[in-house]
Amino acid sequence: MDSFRYQLILALPDYSTIGVLLLTVAVLGIVILVATHLIGPSRRGAVKDSTYESGMEPVGDTRRRFNVQFYLIAVLFLVFDVEVIFLYPWAVLFPRLRAAEVGADSAWAQPLLDAGFTPAYLLAGIGFFFVLLLVGFVYEWRKGIFKWN
Repeated sequence: MDSFRYQLILALPDYSTIGVLLLTVAVLGIVILVATHLIGPSRRGAVKDSTYESGMEPVGDTRRRFNVQFYLIAVLFLVFDVEVIFLYPWAVLFPRLRAAEVGADSAWAQPLLDAGFTPAYLLAGIGFFFVLLLVGFVYEWRKGIFKWN
């Protein structure tokens, strides 16, 4: 039991720093909000309460129909954007693994090489990934999603 208590005491300083940081941020945020509310001017009026539209007067009702094309393009952007994020680990790993294959800095990469993750294997995987991206892009193109009518 004493060894557990000793380990707990040793572990507390690591977590206490994070706790102090979070507490400081919370208190500072509250102090700033209260100070600006108490010190700042409180001018109300029609101009202050109106919607700001990039310096222009808002025109028309805010609830109007948008063309579905906007939503299709947004969804396609999200899909392809997320797929591009998956390229980042490959882009970081491939040059290092290639250098490790010729013998430079292979301490961390040796288990990967032993498991069969050679640069050729990674290149084939990313090639398949790009083919899937291309097939998806061509499919959307042939469906006419990029035609604006």
